[in-house]
Amino acid sequence: MGKVMSEDAKYKLAHDLGFGEKVEDGDWSDVTTGEVGSMVREAIKRGEQAITEEAIQNGKTHQPY
Repeated sequence: MGKVMSEDAKYKLAHDLGFGEKVEDGDWSDVTTGEVGSMVREAIKRGEQAITEEAIQNGKTHQPY
């Protein structure tokens, strides 16, 4: 199974969500499950926004499942 998210994207999300200092050394063991959950929710939100923006640019509407 391939990677779902690049390492750069994970670090950017961690910083955007306010706990990037915990992972700057590459050790993710201090990240809480709540913080990981926040990363997952934010990644999904950003992905949905990107799909919507692409559909708008291509003149297509996006209908959620």
